[in-house]
This record gives sequence, structure tokens and C-alpha cells, in this order.
Amino acid sequence: MKQRGCGCAFFLALSLALIVGLAAWLVPARAQAAFGEPSPNLSAWERWRLSFTLLTSARELTTPNPTTAGKTFVISPGENAAVIAQHLQAAGIIPDAEAWLAYLRYKGWDTALQAGRFRFDAPLTPMTLVQVLKKRPETDAVLVVLPGWRREEIAAALPSSGLRLSPEDFLAATAIAEQVTLPFAVPPTATLEGFLLPGKYVLPRDAGTPILLDAMLTRAYQWFSPQWQQEVRNQGLTPYQALILASIVQRETKVADEMPLIAAVYLNRLRRGMPLEADPTVQYALGKPGRWWPSPLSAEDLKVDSPYNTYLHPGLPPSPIANPGLEAIQAVATAPQTDYLFFRAKCDGSGRHEFARTFQQHLQNACP
Repeated sequence: MKQRGCGCAFFLALSLALIVGLAAWLVPARAQAAFGEPSPNLSAWERWRLSFTLLTSARELTTPNPTTAGKTFVISPGENAAVIAQHLQAAGIIPDAEAWLAYLRYKGWDTALQAGRFRFDAPLTPMTLVQVLKKRPETDAVLVVLPGWRREEIAAALPSSGLRLSPEDFLAATAIAEQVTLPFAVPPTATLEGFLLPGKYVLPRDAGTPILLDAMLTRAYQWFSPQWQQEVRNQGLTPYQALILASIVQRETKVADEMPLIAAVYLNRLRRGMPLEADPTVQYALGKPGRWWPSPLSAEDLKVDSPYNTYLHPGLPPSPIANPGLEAIQAVATAPQTDYLFFRAKCDGSGRHEFARTFQQHLQNACP
């Protein structure tokens, strides 16, 4: 009897193993037949799990949704696939966000969705919908603003972006900051210089200036968070002063990991009452169409009579000189404690800087 029991247990275990093995092979094979080749980046377990989800949700993924036709859907820049899936389900465009997301991940397309405004002219299956959302809508325009651009440079980029906005209208709309609500207080004479933050903006081609400004200021509220404002106050700055300093830091270096140290040097000079002697502020004063950032500066350039000449006038200039990137903005808030008072470009062409505590050390760092 004991031997017979052992034999039954053995065959039961063997049967279970065969069933598990068959399932391990059959589920991915059936999913591949129905949904195509999976992403090669999936682990064996991920492939099996996603395959199982797809097979159990095949009806939801392959049935056209008649209510899709005529609908418009917007994917905002920076939205990830999980958020997009939830928004699609909430809009009634797909029936099951988790199944749709599983299909994206199975195919390796969860990072391939494009920002923009999509209009669906016919009923679509959730699987077909993915192909639509992977292509940027031709009706959209894309404006790319680079870190460190000034207002005039953004205006000059509008015609090539596809937006039907005139540079003159943009400059007029951004000339008076008091016309919009900002994350913190600014002087009455301030423009929106500094708040027109860099990045990619995907908008309908016929979007007016208010829509573009709304997108830019939405980003400003995200970057100039209450936490950031408190951190810069801890540095002894108002948020607007911190924005001015961030714009200078942005123009001084493109090396992100140097930015906190650059900011620290300027903070040290401000606290000691030393002039900033920042070349970008002079470049801003001298800038003109076709040559917004003249370089190199001559000895005569450094004598230009302008409130933005930080060689002649101590303290910060009256307003930001450019629109800084997130790294420069954060650098002002996270500037380390240091006794550096000087920096100059390294002689190796790397774009990095040598830092010095004394003027004598600063002179020694000069290129031969």
C-alpha cells in the first residue's frame, strides 16, 4: 500500500510538472500567434505574465469601439504610458487600461507614444489605437526652447515650429509679467523673461499665444514649487532673485554638475558685497538680433553703461537675462557651502571650470 501511494504521488507530481511546463510554453506561444512578436527585452517571467494578461483580455483588445469615432484625445508632454492608459479609459476610448498597458509593454511600445492632439475619424480597436498614438499628429506643432534662450530667441523660433504665431505678438504678450499670474511676486516692471522655460511644447498649429503661455507657465509652477521657493529663501534670496541668478548660472556653463558650484561662487560674492563680474550679463546688455550673445567680450565691452553690467554695478542685475533650465534652477537652491570666490574656463576645451579661493589662485589658473 505504501509503495502504491508513493507511485501515485510520483505520477501526480509528474503530471503537475507536465501541466506547468505545457502552460509555460503554450501561453507565450498563443499570445505570440495572436499579438505578434514580443519585445526582446522582456524576461521569461514578464513575457509569460503579459502573455497571460493579453490572452485573458483578447476580446477587449481586439473589439472596435464605435464611440471612438469623432473623439479628440490629447497626450501632454511628459505623460507616461500608465497615465495615458488611465486617461484613455476615463474618456471611454478603451475599455481596460491595464490590458492596454500590458499590450504596450508586451510589444515594448510603452515609451513610444507621442505627445499631441489626436482626432479619431473611425472606430478603433485598442490595438489599432496604439499605432495611431505612436505617430505625432500632423496637425500639431512642436516648439523646442533651449536652456539659456532669451525671449527674442524664442520668438525667432516660432515660425519654424509650425505655430501660427508672429514673433511680434509673442514679444508683446511676454513684455509685461503683471498680465499673468506667476508662482511668486515680481517687480512691476518685470517681463516674463525667466518664466518661459525650456523644453518641448507640442500644441495645435492654430494655438494662440495664451495657450503657449499657459503651457510655459504650467511648467513654471512645477519647477518653482513651494519647496524650491523655501530652499532659495534659506540661501538668503527671494524667489525672483534666485531666478535671476539661475539665468546667469545657465549662461555660464552647460555642464550640469558644475552649476551648484557656480551658483555658490556667486552667492559668496553677493554676501561679501563683491561685484559678480559675470560675462553673460554684459552679453545680455550688448545683445542684438543675429548676435544675442556676443563673444568674446573686449575690455571696452566690459565698460558698457548698463544696469546689467555686473562689472560696474554690484549685486544682481534687474531681471533674468535668459530662461534657465531645471538644472540651473535647482543649482541655486542646492548650492553647497564653499569658500570659492572665482572661477574661469579650463584650458582643455572641455567647457568645465577651475575654481579658486583667492585672486592669486585665480590668476594661476589662467591659460598659458
